[in-house]
Amino acid sequence: MIIRCWGARGSIAVSGREYLKYGGDTACIEVKGNAGDLIIIDAGTGIRALGNALAHEKKKKIHLLLTHAHWDHLSGFPFFKPVYSKDCSIKVYGPQATQQSVKNIISKAMSAPYFPIELEDINAEITFLGMGNKSYSIGTVNITTVPLSHPNQGVGYKLEEDGKTFVFITDNELTHHHTGGLDHKEYVNFARGADVLFHDAEYCRAEYKHTEGWGHSVYLDTLDLALEAGVKCLGLFHHNQDRTDDEIDGMVEDCRRIIAEKGSRMQCFAVATGTEIQL
Repeated sequence: MIIRCWGARGSIAVSGREYLKYGGDTACIEVKGNAGDLIIIDAGTGIRALGNALAHEKKKKIHLLLTHAHWDHLSGFPFFKPVYSKDCSIKVYGPQATQQSVKNIISKAMSAPYFPIELEDINAEITFLGMGNKSYSIGTVNITTVPLSHPNQGVGYKLEEDGKTFVFITDNELTHHHTGGLDHKEYVNFARGADVLFHDAEYCRAEYKHTEGWGHSVYLDTLDLALEAGVKCLGLFHHNQDRTDDEIDGMVEDCRRIIAEKGSRMQCFAVATGTEIQL
């Protein structure tokens, strides 16, 4: 399993010299199974560059997993070049239980007066699969979902293949119980023993005094989750739109200091556009 990040920013895409290291595009993760199956998680602005690469490779079959319907996780879809190719087949999996509701999520990104091309006018063959909170497989990759603690709800994903596990939980508030969300212990159990965990780590403690209930976690709470779950590697994800490279470096240094103090061997880094991991 190969994991590549095409966007790790939260809320809105940003640009500028202070964001070069970790990138400014919003959420998009590419996962390639050992049998060649292509899985994309979320369609933030990072999916544009991924689509350009896929168009060059002439990839025919694509599986797109959506975590939820907030705009920063959908806004890149209209600029994803494979949707305009009649030779491309895209299966879209969503947190909602019905095919129609998943289709509605995507169609809002391509509807007048916000975008000139309607979903019905694109060339690719698109199938909508309303999976809800279920387990299923794509090729040799087994996928399990977990409800997010986030406004308007959503799901996180666990991808398992050949004994290796990648857990992706973004837009999840660990210390505030939103409708449909789970308790801290249940998120610990979901991530238990993962080889790699990417988890929302948008805020520092001081910021959270003003943002509680917004659906995102303090990076130190994310660290506690990872340590308790015994994951091997933690990737801080969904960086705040105003968080500079230097500030993210500081968060990583703080996490590594705490990890060392606790005598853990867990690795920790901040996910950046261009991050690639092979399991």
